[in-house]
Amino acid sequence: MEETLVLVKPDGVARGLTGEIIARFERRGLQIAGLKMLRLSRAQAEKHYEEHTGKPFFAGLVDFITSGPLVAMVVRGESAVKVVRSMMGATNPVEAAPGTIRGEFALAMSRNVIHGSDSVQSAKREISLFFGEHEVLK
Repeated sequence: MEETLVLVKPDGVARGLTGEIIARFERRGLQIAGLKMLRLSRAQAEKHYEEHTGKPFFAGLVDFITSGPLVAMVVRGESAVKVVRSMMGATNPVEAAPGTIRGEFALAMSRNVIHGSDSVQSAKREISLFFGEHEVLK
């Protein structure tokens, strides 16, 4: 079984989409193995997005993800990384297929509702940034 990190970003939380997003994962057969609401510090956000350090959009990413509360979750299941990314839809919501989370709920890349790890390796790193060992159900 794979695990992946999913964040319902501040725009998704503010719009009350967290329950719908969790329900979609559960209906698909994925398990929520860890769940918490928090507000990231700038340092935490910079660590999360460290691969984008120095890129022109880095400051905007950090500003947005720290602008309000978010919901972090560990989602577990067969091929969880690929399944979650498929359910999320394209990063640019204008290109996201209808029926995907971004295709249904987002209009702009800067406010695209959700984040999901892009690989098993990234998932392990990202989960460790948001969850302690005892906070994820085994």
